[in-house]
Amino acid sequence: MAGIKYIKLFGIIIATIVINVIVFSPGILGVAIGESALASAFGITLILASMLALLYGSYNVFFKQPVALPVKEIITHEDYVEALMPFMRVGSLEGDVSFTLDQMERLVRKNDTLMNVLGQRFESTELSYKKFASVIREVEKLFYLNIRSMINRLRVFDEAEFKSVMSQKAARFSTGIMQEKANLYNEFLSFMKHSLDTNEEILLKLDKLLLEISRLDSFDPAEIEKMPCMREIDSLIKQTKYYKQ
Repeated sequence: MAGIKYIKLFGIIIATIVINVIVFSPGILGVAIGESALASAFGITLILASMLALLYGSYNVFFKQPVALPVKEIITHEDYVEALMPFMRVGSLEGDVSFTLDQMERLVRKNDTLMNVLGQRFESTELSYKKFASVIREVEKLFYLNIRSMINRLRVFDEAEFKSVMSQKAARFSTGIMQEKANLYNEFLSFMKHSLDTNEEILLKLDKLLLEISRLDSFDPAEIEKMPCMREIDSLIKQTKYYKQ
């Protein structure tokens, strides 16, 4: 994401330079400051406008907070990345969010590899291909469902209060209330850990599936569902069948 921001800033800088070259180059428009009052005013105005454009562009790229999409409108991989990135600036969550982003990148790579292997071994019209592809899609849905739930929790997380509660500095509250607050945040941390563990388990099962596919030379469509890894994946999906977002 940082790389994309630098590319955007580079684009703004290049555009500003090109405009100035066109305006001030003797071989093109050839505006010269000091040549006349009108030319000087135009030239100075352009220079000031260029500086403002660079400052405003830098602010938009690096500092302006993006408008957060409603969770229900987060659909693509890029949407999920954009939704998670603001929480990288929350010290208490940075490690978990960074690991979540890493898991997402690994999911993309593993799914690409799996689909490539399936494409080499089967025709897309074959039943075996369709069965494997269907399972991979279901696992991907489960993976992102976990992240969607994490984002819901992250958006109501109050880091200042979290630090206060965990350090037991909010002396004005009774011990009972402080304990309840601590239990609430511990539940939040447990939820985050559970979600990360579940998604790591999904990635592990995809690795196992890839290994099992690569070991076999032929597949009987009727035997696919009996493969150990397919059974594990099916069990994982069924465990969360009634999972609510």
